Amino acid sequence: MAREVVAMALRFVREYVRASDLAVAAAVLFACSAARSRLSAKPGAPMLWPVFGVLPALFANFDNIYDWGTAALLRAGGTFPYRGMWGGGSSGVITSVPANVEHVLKTNFANYPKGPYFRERFVELLGDGIFNADGGAWRAQRRAATTGMHSARFLEFSSGTIGALVRGKLVSLLESLSASGDAVDLQDVLLRFTFDNICAAAFGVDAGCLAEGLPDVPFARVFERATELSLARFVTPPFVWKAKRLLGVGSERALVEAARAVREFAERTVAERRAELRKTGTLAGRCDLLSRLMSAPPSDVPGGYSDEFLRDFCISFILAGRDTSSVALAWFFWLLASHPDVESRVLADIRAAAAGDDDASRTSMDYLHAALTESMRLYPPVPADFKEALEDDVLPDGTAVRAQQRVIYYTYAMGRDKSLWGPDCLEFRPERWLSPKSGVFAGGAESPYKYVVFNAGPRLCVGKRFAYTQMKAVAAAVLARFRVEMLPGQEKTVKPKLNTTLYMKRGLMVRFAARGQRHEPGHGAVPAAGGCSIKHQLPKAAIEQSEY
Repeated sequence: MAREVVAMALRFVREYVRASDLAVAAAVLFACSAARSRLSAKPGAPMLWPVFGVLPALFANFDNIYDWGTAALLRAGGTFPYRGMWGGGSSGVITSVPANVEHVLKTNFANYPKGPYFRERFVELLGDGIFNADGGAWRAQRRAATTGMHSARFLEFSSGTIGALVRGKLVSLLESLSASGDAVDLQDVLLRFTFDNICAAAFGVDAGCLAEGLPDVPFARVFERATELSLARFVTPPFVWKAKRLLGVGSERALVEAARAVREFAERTVAERRAELRKTGTLAGRCDLLSRLMSAPPSDVPGGYSDEFLRDFCISFILAGRDTSSVALAWFFWLLASHPDVESRVLADIRAAAAGDDDASRTSMDYLHAALTESMRLYPPVPADFKEALEDDVLPDGTAVRAQQRVIYYTYAMGRDKSLWGPDCLEFRPERWLSPKSGVFAGGAESPYKYVVFNAGPRLCVGKRFAYTQMKAVAAAVLARFRVEMLPGQEKTVKPKLNTTLYMKRGLMVRFAARGQRHEPGHGAVPAAGGCSIKHQLPKAAIEQSEY
């Protein structure tokens, strides 16, 4: 009977329905659905098209997507729903409301883990590392990270490695570039620095990215490749990348190979350190994070941490620390080039620290700290992040969130919201972070859910102090010795790249000139701010651990 009904339906379609009829019907259905979506949408929110969701709006604003998203949130009152392409499995809300962010990151923390959507896209590279973990696995690694990174020995060791790398490699490289007058991509140099530094802090090994000639480093190359391919899964429909993974072809095959190379390096390093511990009975001479975790596990972890735990932990540590500080510094130097008044005050701060000024507010380089903080407000290293709801919920502003939907908190937009930062929110003004009376850094008074650059709540970045120490050391050493001259014509080309980290799309081409000399005009020199002569040793305050 069923076959007869199907056969009759097919005959009817062949005899009475033309292709043009189907096309017209589909067009009418699409138009009606679009009109209904537009009429029911939140005022000011982007259009959610039938089938394609928010994708047409994203593609139409691809070259200016961060500012477009910021404007859309402003029009929509701080929150709007989004939906990806049908079959993509992506939907939820985007928000820049601090109360919503606090609800997700703290008040109802248990309902908003990383979630399977995030984890499955990074599982080949990160495994069960802290950056990719939830629940008990996350708590264990969080405790390990806090204990290891906040120990006195690691703090002293990490400060020393930062100082040694700055003086021994970074300054040497910049002196060579200054003497030759060659241009270089500052973003690339900073990425190399932070990769060397994070490998030294995590594994106690020299990655060699800042060696003479800026060589290609296989481990750094495959790590970057594995990261890029993992991130590509966020913008590729699941049925596409999962099919490619099943068949072992294309980008998915490349991801497996790159991730395997990264994990093999980490496994080899863990095995070598484990063998050293068995042979000598101690790792007292080593203070890197891997050695600290291996030699001093907590009492409730019988037998110590497993090799797999240590491998995944250190890979996550490298991922979290490699890009963020370098990207933040690149935007910081870019902003200084167009704000000579700020650069002049930063230089005065560094000179006071180098001279050993007794004024505590100056030797801690509060103004430099404020300038870095202000730079990250405008250009946060991670422009947006998200969590996935386990159960239905309602955000403080009344927005409903269904189970398995995502809440994206838009850090980039929050830093450019007049209601949060005042009418001068688009201005680079470090003074907003200083006490008007004492001039010391007063950023601790700001809500972390308003300035969510380092995350907040239980998942507050455990490497925040490490990041500030690293950035202040680099900024102080570079600015004390050199003027950073931007090559002309970059005003329109320096733009954020669409990524989970706010890279500059085409890098940042600069030349370095020793303070007291200037490149020829044809080299695109930018007028120096301040022009003061500063001692060439790295100020001690630059490598001390920040309390902020």
